[in-house]
Amino acid sequence: MTVTTRPGWATLPALMYHSVSAVGGPMRDLAVPPALLREQLQALSAAGYRLVGLTEALDLLAAGSTDRLLAVTFDDGYRDFLTEGVPILRETGAGATLYASVGHLGGTAGWLGRWAPDFGPMLTWDELGEVAAAGVEIGNHSLIHHPLDVLPARQLRDEIARSHDELEQRLQLKVRSFAYPHGYNSRRVRDIVAATGHENATEVGRRLHTPGEKRLAVPRLQPTPDHRGADLVELVRRGEGGLIPRAKQLAQPGWRAVRKVARAFGRNLT
Repeated sequence: MTVTTRPGWATLPALMYHSVSAVGGPMRDLAVPPALLREQLQALSAAGYRLVGLTEALDLLAAGSTDRLLAVTFDDGYRDFLTEGVPILRETGAGATLYASVGHLGGTAGWLGRWAPDFGPMLTWDELGEVAAAGVEIGNHSLIHHPLDVLPARQLRDEIARSHDELEQRLQLKVRSFAYPHGYNSRRVRDIVAATGHENATEVGRRLHTPGEKRLAVPRLQPTPDHRGADLVELVRRGEGGLIPRAKQLAQPGWRAVRKVARAFGRNLT
């Protein structure tokens, strides 16, 4: 369904999913069960949104599309994306971008610590190829899922460049999009992301993207197991309310300094 653009639609909502499953405990918001994912995507389509991957959405905006666009993204690369997510995308006519954490493919989400088993295995390289063959855009989610903004220069470039090059060489496709692990980025990180061949990148942000903003820090909204279809349509329409998104943005430099000190003492704070 194509909908003519109106002045109030001059934004690009982008959704940040992770696992297509049900997870309990403190990580439950990173997983949306299959039936609920289907309900959410169907509700968004019924509300007039055209669901596509992030790069396609940005390209369409730049070309002057009058469609009511919404970018759908999935982080990390869990196997349940292939077994559960891809069939639902096909069923609902939705496109998407999957950001693969390259160094963890074929293993587990090691950065989640003791909660990693709750999310099941990561995609293998062959399975990631199946995802690409299904028409899903493959993006880069770095090598080892480190918070990039506190890494030394050489390690930072290695995290971004090696993963980008390996994705392109092994999948034989162009990798245009990047997702910052944990959402953390800085001018230094964004410059290297651009210099290594990525045309756009996405953070967390918890707000709507407006045309004219930088393509290397596209904010996203996070659907959770608590969002029914109608709830998600409302979130996409208005973005996250209150001062929280802006407050988090302002707090980033201070929190980065804290994490750098912690890293110097052998600890990682995410």
